[in-house]
Amino acid sequence: MKLLTLPGVFAPISDSWMLAEAIRSEPIGPGSRALDVCTGSGVLALTAASCGAATTAIDVSRRALLTVRLNAYRAGLQVRTLRGRTFAPLAEERRKNLASQTGGGFDLIVSNPPYVPSPRPDVPRRGASRAWEAGHDGRIVLDQLCDEAPAHLRPGGALLLVHSSLIGTEATLQRLRRAGLVDVEVRTSKRGPLGPLMRAQQAAGNIPADLDEEDVVIIRGTAPANR
Repeated sequence: MKLLTLPGVFAPISDSWMLAEAIRSEPIGPGSRALDVCTGSGVLALTAASCGAATTAIDVSRRALLTVRLNAYRAGLQVRTLRGRTFAPLAEERRKNLASQTGGGFDLIVSNPPYVPSPRPDVPRRGASRAWEAGHDGRIVLDQLCDEAPAHLRPGGALLLVHSSLIGTEATLQRLRRAGLVDVEVRTSKRGPLGPLMRAQQAAGNIPADLDEEDVVIIRGTAPANR
């Protein structure tokens, strides 16, 4: 898949391509709904759409969403884009679905969220670093995804997340289980040297100096079929 990325939009790297491959193994197609949170360039949303799913992409960056629309047009795919943080743009839609008892929800939610530890305690409000910085422990956005994603899944729907082992693989597994997902597991793990973003934070003293490698993990969990 060839993508255009506008200036200021983070181009996909190996973790996004790993997650895109995992999406292709999911049982989605015509009639199913997929959601990509923190979409960035849109590679994950476009992958889901190419599988036939009606796909929504969310991001805080206007340039990111424009990038998604441009790439969808070039690929001949349909992707709905919404601007906001994590699941906030879906709040009204979810309220209406609950009020009308029409269900709603997604068969697949995917995210490659910001997960690089940073010297600041919160997430940046502007600039390119919004795509990777996520507080002192790198988990600000990830923890919110773990807590809120289950409510947006259809029964039997799946969540796929990718992040570095440096911010706590077991913490993510446990958090997803507490949030109500089942069959939570590490689906894929790939070990390699720290990437340039992690190296930069290591040089700044935010990551221990003795670490040379990390595992990039894809974690999958499923909403209970009967709830």
